[in-house]
Amino acid sequence: MMTQADINKHTYDIINVAIEVHKSLGPGLLESVYHRCMEQEMKLRKLSFKSELIVPIEYKGLELDANLRCDFLYANCIVVELKSVDAIAPVFQAQLITYMKLLRVPKGILINFNVTNIFREGQQTFVNELFRDLPA
Repeated sequence: MMTQADINKHTYDIINVAIEVHKSLGPGLLESVYHRCMEQEMKLRKLSFKSELIVPIEYKGLELDANLRCDFLYANCIVVELKSVDAIAPVFQAQLITYMKLLRVPKGILINFNVTNIFREGQQTFVNELFRDLPA
């Protein structure tokens, strides 16, 4: 069974990948560039992830397509959404929380590469009731 500590360790892995990519490329590039480099770095580290995963909507027993696509689903327990913007808008947070709910995962990380320091200012983590219900 997955624990909060397991998920927090995965969070550390993801942030380290983002830091490595940011260290190599710096800020100011397009999100798609960071996405491909994150993908490559995760492969090099042999991490378990899915890229550009279609997020289904289940409604009254039907699966609806709303053309939602999350950047990464890491270890089937963390949604990772990438941005390269001047500031994180509330809509980006809502996007991440939506993906977490629809994919039924306990944690999400929003990473903005258009910053000086990923660790201090470039990432936000979110948890939901699924995380709170896990053993420590």
